[in-house]
Amino acid sequence: MKKNKKEEMRLIFLGPPGSGKGTQAQLISKNFGIPHISTGDIFRNIIKTNKPKKLADIVNKYVKEGLLVPDDIVFECVKTALKNNKSFILDGYPRNLNQAELLDKYFGNNGINKVIYFKVTDKEIIKRLSSRRVCPKCGKVYNIYTLKPKKDNICDICGIKLIIREDDKVSTIKKRLKVYKKETLPLIDYYKKKNLLLEVKANDTVENIYNNIVSNIIK
Repeated sequence: MKKNKKEEMRLIFLGPPGSGKGTQAQLISKNFGIPHISTGDIFRNIIKTNKPKKLADIVNKYVKEGLLVPDDIVFECVKTALKNNKSFILDGYPRNLNQAELLDKYFGNNGINKVIYFKVTDKEIIKRLSSRRVCPKCGKVYNIYTLKPKKDNICDICGIKLIIREDDKVSTIKKRLKVYKKETLPLIDYYKKKNLLLEVKANDTVENIYNNIVSNIIK
């Protein structure tokens, strides 16, 4: 059942790639009318609309060259999405301590209400991400455990062989997890000290995780 949020909610969802934070962000966004904001979506929107022009030119340059966008530029992009939203879910941002400090400085006393940490083992993440298969033609995503095609390794729609994306290869996943542990994991202690952290077991069912989050953040 759809509910109405009773107060402004400023939430951060943290967790490794494949932890399910995006799925939960979408569900809560839909059911409570809280905007779901991810840096990937922000970048794509800025590049697509070419607004603000100066920022779009800078972001486009980094993206085209395959380089990481510097923290200060990422933050300027995030601010464009935050300025018109009193409530929001930040999905996967901040990614490091510097970004977290920039966010705290921006909000001042009216800061983040709650940080949801999706805890899951490396073994489970590798299993989840490496099980993805994609149709190179239509882009439909399958999972060899939970969303199998009708014919083994063949797209239901296009009838062609599915592929494993570079991001879903085990070697790439391990590299992403290494970066996550170095850059993002320190945020867990950072927000724990601020008494903002809610830890959820991300290997539970989607429904149980959702109910756990809602019972703790929606009063």
